Amino acid sequence: MAENRHKELGLTDQDVLEMYETMLLARKIDERMWLLNRSGKIPFVISCQGQEAAQVGAAFALDRGKDYVCPYYRDMGVVLTFGMTARDLMLSGFAKAEDPSSGGRQMPGHFGQKKNRIVTGSSPVTTQVPHAVGIALAGKMEKKDFVTFVTFGEGSSNQGDFHEGANFAGVHKLPVIFMCENNKYAISVPIEKQLACEKVSDRAIGYGMPGFTVDGNDPLEVYKVVKEARERAIRGEGPTLIETVTYRLTPHSSDDDDRSYREQEEVAEAKKNDPIAKFAAYLKQVGVMTEEQEKEILDKVMNIVNEATDYAETAPYAEPEHALKHVYAE
Repeated sequence: MAENRHKELGLTDQDVLEMYETMLLARKIDERMWLLNRSGKIPFVISCQGQEAAQVGAAFALDRGKDYVCPYYRDMGVVLTFGMTARDLMLSGFAKAEDPSSGGRQMPGHFGQKKNRIVTGSSPVTTQVPHAVGIALAGKMEKKDFVTFVTFGEGSSNQGDFHEGANFAGVHKLPVIFMCENNKYAISVPIEKQLACEKVSDRAIGYGMPGFTVDGNDPLEVYKVVKEARERAIRGEGPTLIETVTYRLTPHSSDDDDRSYREQEEVAEAKKNDPIAKFAAYLKQVGVMTEEQEKEILDKVMNIVNEATDYAETAPYAEPEHALKHVYAE
C-alpha cells in the first residue's frame, strides 16, 4: 500500500474523494464551456484547466463558513468549493438574468456571491489583491477571526496592486493569504520574460512575510501550506505568500491562439502531469477509490454538467429595461 499522505494531514477518505470530485467538476464544466463557445452558444471562456489541484487544495484548507475569497478569473475550483454550483457558472457563461455573479452583465470568470463570501472581481487584473487586503484590515479592526484568501497569476505579481497590497498587509500584519497560481505564461509572455528572480515567492521577504513555492499539481501539498498559512494568520502572525507552480493546458482564453507563442510539444508534455489524472492515481494507490468509483464520480459529474447546461441555455435573459440597474445610485 502506498503512503497515505492525506491521513497525515488530517483529511478523511471522504474529504479527498470530495476534493477529486470538485476538481473533476471544474474540468468538465470548463470543457463543456469550450464546446459551447466553439458552437457559437456562449461568447467567451477563460479556462481553469491544469490549475484545479491548486485551487481545490487551497480552498479545502480554508474555513468555508467564515473566510472570504477574492478569486481571479480562472478560479472555478475555488468558487465551486466555496458553494457556487455548476448551474451558477453556466448561467454566467450564457449571460442569463439568474447569473449570481452579475445578472448576466459581466464576462465569465468575474465570480461573486455574497452568501458564500466570494467577493466580486474587478476586470483590471490584480485589483482583487487590494480588495482582499482591505477586507482583512476590516476583519482585524473588528477583531473577527477570519482570513481573506486571494489568488492571481504570476503575471499579476508584476503589477503595482500586488506590491502595494502585499506591503500594506505585511506592515499591518493582516490575515491575508496571497496565492499565486504560476501557470508559466502571462497571456503570451513566458515566465523568464516576466521575473528576474527565480521564484515568485522570493518576493515575500521584501514585505516581511514568509514565502513558499509548492507543486501546484498536488492538491495535498497545496492544502498543507495553505492550512499552515491560515493558522499563522489566525494567530495574528500576518500574511503569507504562496506560489503554486502549475501549467495552463489551454490557450489564455477562447480568443487566444497559443500556437503563436508556445510549442505544442510543450503543452503535450505538460498534459502528462495533469493534476486530475495524478490525483486519481494517488487515490487508487492508497485504496480510497476503485475504478468503479472513479466511473461513478465521472457519471455523476457529467449529469450535473448536462443539467446545468440545459438549465442555463433555456433560462431567460435579463430584461432590457434593467440595463442600468445597480449602475447608478437609486
